Amino acid sequence: MFYFIEMLWLPFLVCVLMTFILGYIGIHVLEREIIFVDIALAQVAAFGAISAHIFFHAHGDSITSYLFSFGFVLIISLFFAFTRKRIAQIPLEAVIGISYAIATAGTLFLIGITPGAHSHVTTMLSGSILWTTKKDVVYCLLIFSIAGGMFYYFRNIFNKISQQYTNSQEIDSYKVWWDFLFYTLVGIVITQSVKIGGVVLVFGFLIIPATLSVLFSKSIFKRLLITWIAGILSSLFGLLFASFLDFSVGPSVTLFLGIVLVGGAVVSKYVQVDK
Repeated sequence: MFYFIEMLWLPFLVCVLMTFILGYIGIHVLEREIIFVDIALAQVAAFGAISAHIFFHAHGDSITSYLFSFGFVLIISLFFAFTRKRIAQIPLEAVIGISYAIATAGTLFLIGITPGAHSHVTTMLSGSILWTTKKDVVYCLLIFSIAGGMFYYFRNIFNKISQQYTNSQEIDSYKVWWDFLFYTLVGIVITQSVKIGGVVLVFGFLIIPATLSVLFSKSIFKRLLITWIAGILSSLFGLLFASFLDFSVGPSVTLFLGIVLVGGAVVSKYVQVDK
């Protein structure tokens, strides 16, 4: 028992940190109806990391790799923010989906021409969360705290824009730059999260708990509590499941997130939605 605690406490801690920040972001993502923005940003970040590896021989945990990933995420964040204002006839979700497809194609191309790069595909999808170190936890705590502090400081503006996102008929420059800040903060979080958890787990933490919370409450505070509880419980059981059965951690935790969502959906049929 102590062996499992010693082996899993760091992965569990980083899962909790991702649950807190990605759960909050997920609520805004659902409000804005841009469900695939995180997977698009994650794929762009992966493209940047692989580019750094190919052209500068940078390892995945190097500062060069992170700067490349974040640089590409910054560019695509600016693109998403201005696309909503400039191309009103095309839904932003379509633009995000196209960006994801192009980033994926570019990533697979780079992997295909680089000997030994195929291992990046597995890491990109399922992550390496089981091998989380104390340094990883410190980096996550630092980066997530900065992003979380910004989200909290500007919470009233972000909440107002998210609640009116799909009903906005006119997009002024004021909203464009706030969108850019929002996507940039999301990109900062996702760039770090994908390095550890992989695309599958990050997408699961972002969308599934937030979706569950919608079934039970319309209050932001209560939805956050539901999101965090669901994420923490799924992380605990997913890690234990993966450890006992020698299964990949990222997919395992995501699987339990799905189980919690299905169970919550059944329970919600008999529970009145809170205001």
